[in-house]
Amino acid sequence: MNKQLEEMKQNQECERRKRIAEEKHKEWVQKKREEERREKKRKLSKEMAEKATRELEKMQLKEKADVKYKEWLEKKRAEEAEKKKKEKAKEKEREAELQEKRKRSEKIFKEWLQNARNKPQPVLNGHGFPHGRSTGLY
Repeated sequence: MNKQLEEMKQNQECERRKRIAEEKHKEWVQKKREEERREKKRKLSKEMAEKATRELEKMQLKEKADVKYKEWLEKKRAEEAEKKKKEKAKEKEREAELQEKRKRSEKIFKEWLQNARNKPQPVLNGHGFPHGRSTGLY
């Protein structure tokens, strides 16, 4: 009887230990799952933050590039306008020089024309032969 009682106590103790071990195992598994879930959530949050940071940097880079491009384009347009302005000025200068040259040429031509009217007429049958006969000086 004592032996049976002792065996029964041992069985009960064994069952109790088994139950406790199972409960502890269940708790451990639950804690582990909870920890894994938190870790997964933390990683996801970290990835999202990194992705957002990368996107922000990408946008800032794009904005910076756009600003640089606009500055470059503005500079190019200003240079082009300056170039056209200089070309126009050179063209005006050339036109003015040409006009001046024309005026000078016209003035010289008029002077020549005036002088040509006042010049004595060349002698007919020139070459030192008055009236076409030799003077006999040679």
